[in-house]
Amino acid sequence: MKVVSLGFDNGIVARRIVAVANASAAPMKRLREEARKSHRLVDVTNGRRTRAIVVTDSGHIFLSSIQPQTLTQRIEEAG
Repeated sequence: MKVVSLGFDNGIVARRIVAVANASAAPMKRLREEARKSHRLVDVTNGRRTRAIVVTDSGHIFLSSIQPQTLTQRIEEAG
């Protein structure tokens, strides 16, 4: 089981990740609000600016303060 760090001692199992997206895109903002309303949103930014949105196969949405490119590299390294 490979775990990808989302920052601030938070991680997610790599094989559960479906997508990593830039948080500033309008569709991602709508996705974030829908997840918040349905209690599927997990905020691991520790109060910092949200830079990436991670979508999982369970439908949960993770907010991370790490750049999407960095997260993508970490996922590739995890295999």
